[in-house]
Amino acid sequence: QVQLVESGGGLVQAGGSLRLSCAASGRAFSSTNMGWFRQAPGKEREFVAAIRWSVGITYYADSVKGRFTISRDNAKNTVYLQMNSLKPEDTAVYYCAADAQTTNFRDGSRWRYWGPGTQVTVSS
Repeated sequence: QVQLVESGGGLVQAGGSLRLSCAASGRAFSSTNMGWFRQAPGKEREFVAAIRWSVGITYYADSVKGRFTISRDNAKNTVYLQMNSLKPEDTAVYYCAADAQTTNFRDGSRWRYWGPGTQVTVSS
């Protein structure tokens, strides 16, 4: 059984920063890809970022490139999402995902495991 638990969400003003964490447990993630998705009210879930666990190659949605950074701590089985220069349109529930069954990390339907999500609200 794999468990993912996100933390670090909250309320922040536009231009501010937050760091999300996702702790993984239940199996070794030394070769597992990890990702972040988000879903705003009334919108579909969208890809935010992903990292290939073993080599650290990162991928980003165009809307967050240059502002968000995904990283991982293999020893802690934890992946992070550093979010800077936040905008009101970044407001969403952010979900951690693990073990993509595809190299197209943007396809949320191909990720096996999901966390419960953490709310990020950016005020203008």
